[in-house]
Amino acid sequence: MRWFGALCSVLVLAISVTACQAGSGGPQPPAASPPSALASGDAHASSGSTNPMPPPATPPRLSSEAQAQLDQELIAAAKANNELLVGELIGRGGNVNSKDAIQDSAFLYAGAEGFNGVLRLTLAAGADVASTNRYGGTALIPASEHGHVETVRILIDAGVPVNHVNNLGWTAMQEAVVLNNGGPRQQEVVRLLLDAGADPNIPDREGRTALENAERLGFAGIAALIRSRG
Repeated sequence: MRWFGALCSVLVLAISVTACQAGSGGPQPPAASPPSALASGDAHASSGSTNPMPPPATPPRLSSEAQAQLDQELIAAAKANNELLVGELIGRGGNVNSKDAIQDSAFLYAGAEGFNGVLRLTLAAGADVASTNRYGGTALIPASEHGHVETVRILIDAGVPVNHVNNLGWTAMQEAVVLNNGGPRQQEVVRLLLDAGADPNIPDREGRTALENAERLGFAGIAALIRSRG
């Protein structure tokens, strides 16, 4: 009878297991694992939709009074040759072509005085290279007069007209001759102007060419340069 008792125990155990499975709806398949954060990130990256960099901030629109104040601050900073402040004011929306009461703009003043760092900032900010000062001259004319060789090079490369005649009847070349000492810097300025296509035959109000003025003033080096160009 031992075997009969063991058989009964096995049957009871089997019936219990079957009932338990039936109550729970039977064997369940393993639940699908949610996509991992890494997988989600990979899919996001593969779609090319990474978080974009925000566009550069544009200066807020100012009232006319505030803009005028900002522009005057920019001119003052340019006249002080404060390159750092000029860059900051341009970044805030300062207009490099705005002029003060004596018709100086940040661009015109920097060119005239040879403030090359400030000059480059104004050119990068859209300076009008054909703009003129109170004498009707471009930035190139006083830069040539003062013998600012590198400034003259920058302005020529920027496209400032080389044959512009100011209200006094002088071109950049004429001022380079008439209003300085004819020394090495002036000779280099004249050479740069000639290379850029400046016409040495444009006369002043007395009818004298740049060559005639150079000879009259005894500037043999400049006279030789002009003659060498025919």
